[in-house]
Amino acid sequence: MRINSKWLRVIIPAAAMSVSSLAHADLNVFACEPEYAALAQEIAPDANVYSATTAMQDPHQVQARPSLIAKMRQADIAVCAGADLEIGWLPMLQMKSSNAKVRSTDQGLFFAADQVETLDQLKQVDRSMGDVHAKGNPHLHLDPYRMLKVAQALSEKMAQLDANNAATYRQGYADFAKRWQAKIPQWEAQAAKLKGKKVIAYHTSYRYLFNWLGMEQVGDLEPKPGLPPSTSHLSQLLSRANKGDIGAVIITSYQDDRGAKWLGERANIPVLRLPMSVGGNEQSQDLFSFYDSVIDMMLATMSK
Repeated sequence: MRINSKWLRVIIPAAAMSVSSLAHADLNVFACEPEYAALAQEIAPDANVYSATTAMQDPHQVQARPSLIAKMRQADIAVCAGADLEIGWLPMLQMKSSNAKVRSTDQGLFFAADQVETLDQLKQVDRSMGDVHAKGNPHLHLDPYRMLKVAQALSEKMAQLDANNAATYRQGYADFAKRWQAKIPQWEAQAAKLKGKKVIAYHTSYRYLFNWLGMEQVGDLEPKPGLPPSTSHLSQLLSRANKGDIGAVIITSYQDDRGAKWLGERANIPVLRLPMSVGGNEQSQDLFSFYDSVIDMMLATMSK
């Protein structure tokens, strides 16, 4: 049978496109927090990435809504902070979604905290200590060195789950790592004026940020982790603040600012509401601009 060359010119490219689309099949990523949604998108730009929370939400307290259950049911991989940050809601999503792919870290469940050494690990925890994490502080996404390790581990997890596209994920990591490693010395040089600055903050949300930049959190607005500031506790913080060496009272996008304002007004200290993650303000559109924004805001408030 004679084949029309015109048809060949149509069929062959179409077949090639079909093969190409299979080779770049979309990975469904369920991210527990927006910082890990942003990281997953850096490594796998063609993936379908969904974030269960926004930067305006407390990631400790999330409702297992039907929409979240439906998204987890479709996931090939779930990327979360770990260190029990999501202990109050992630197990419920896993159970109700009945998705075996994301039930275990041996499969498609990925915890960032498992990839690095976390700060503030505790050997023993009981209820009297408040909302603490035995496995360490889970808010590690504001340490660029730890995030680089997480990124590499995530690219390898994706390569393991989707072997046909392993090279794509490794290249995504390589591209991200090159740009990220170029930014770290720039951020550190820019933030040099913040070294040694003392702050009072809400919870230990920015523990890794302060540790990285050589800042010191000398007081916590919470009398115990998870408890709102009491009048007596605020009075103690006011005595500390009146020493005159506090640069700012820092809270996140989603935290109640009443205690911070009370303290700031009486001690004449600025109250700084920093974004906690990507999307926490207009400037924070990805991980790079999120870091830029956090450092710029602290400098504007405390470098005078």
